[in-house]
Amino acid sequence: MFWRICYSLLGALLLPLLFIRLWWRGRKNPGYRKNIGERFGRYSIPPLRDTIWIHAVSVGETRAAAPLLALLEQRYPGTPIVLTHMTATGRATGEALFGKRVSQLWLPYDYRFAVRAFLNHAQPKLALLMETELWPNAVTECAHRDIRCFLVNARMSERSAARYARFASFTRPIFAALTGVAAQTEDDAQRLRALGARDVTVTGNLKFDIGVPENARALGATLRRRFGEQRPVWIAASTRDGEEALLLDALCRQPEALPPGTLTVIVPRHPERFESVAEQLRACGLSFVRRSDECDVPPEVSFVLGDSMGEMFAYYLAADLAFVGGSLLPLGGQNLLEPLATGTPVLLGSHTFNFKDISDAACSLGAAKRVDDADALIVQVGALLWDDEARQTMRDSGLRFLEKHRGAAERLAQWLSGTGQ
Repeated sequence: MFWRICYSLLGALLLPLLFIRLWWRGRKNPGYRKNIGERFGRYSIPPLRDTIWIHAVSVGETRAAAPLLALLEQRYPGTPIVLTHMTATGRATGEALFGKRVSQLWLPYDYRFAVRAFLNHAQPKLALLMETELWPNAVTECAHRDIRCFLVNARMSERSAARYARFASFTRPIFAALTGVAAQTEDDAQRLRALGARDVTVTGNLKFDIGVPENARALGATLRRRFGEQRPVWIAASTRDGEEALLLDALCRQPEALPPGTLTVIVPRHPERFESVAEQLRACGLSFVRRSDECDVPPEVSFVLGDSMGEMFAYYLAADLAFVGGSLLPLGGQNLLEPLATGTPVLLGSHTFNFKDISDAACSLGAAKRVDDADALIVQVGALLWDDEARQTMRDSGLRFLEKHRGAAERLAQWLSGTGQ
């Protein structure tokens, strides 16, 4: 009770700041200034009834939800699906992937009045929260209304588990309020059980089931033609703040490491950073073409700034080799399964704790390679761009790795059916 009171008081204090935060983030990403009423339980769409509610906080969770959503559509035809997000990039990804197949809303901030308004409007009969998204009022209100609420594709690192355990008197009732949990691995399952979750099963990682959309294949072919079909192309994908500076410095110090004519494509993780990365390229005296220019890349230009959203599959398909960002600095890494699904060999930095099991397994099987720093990355990029056979070996290993672990969506759908859905 003490912690619930503290949580409510803190929320009340932060309420005025939320509007400022949305306005501030909307300076660089206007999506945050759209449909603000939904954040507080106010809706412009008509009320829904007997829906399946899927919450996918951002881009990665939204993409991971795609194979599960497709199965739910098959098994429950005609049942409305509500997809909620917290980030503008997640919502944009949902629009690109699902169009009008789902009703997209912001998940309201975790105030009781907003959560109750959302549940009254969406009227879900089933709630599926992706990965680690646990909001106390949302979960407990679902329990009070007898809405079956599951944490799915759940992961729980040792670090996160320790943080939850530190406030066990507050967090254990939240985990216990869940109807069940479908974990990615047995280690995740054990940590979740220890935190108070019940009916915990292991269904695997939905991200292994991801498929390459046909429209991405067509766009990938178009991008490759624009990049130059005969020149070596590598992509620094989902880079985070600070990584581009490391990459550009290493490239400028050892340009001879790459084959002549190599094109470097940099795609920052967050769209609000597109312009700052452009400024870094200019500051280094490097000519570049923006993806948004919709033009061919001249042979004398060695850089492309990938300033677009929802096109990562196409970028990977247009590249000979991919570095997956968030891993040169201690940021935890990003999803490496998408480039593997396109058959693109993968390089990673040493900081991949957000995807530890997948990264370790992929590297041990030769589907991916690790580098210690930016200098080592550029050397490895050059070596692999020179070596067609080595890239093909990595490509084959990556596809076998994915195939071995597919099936999580089907297992999860069967488990949900067995629980009464």
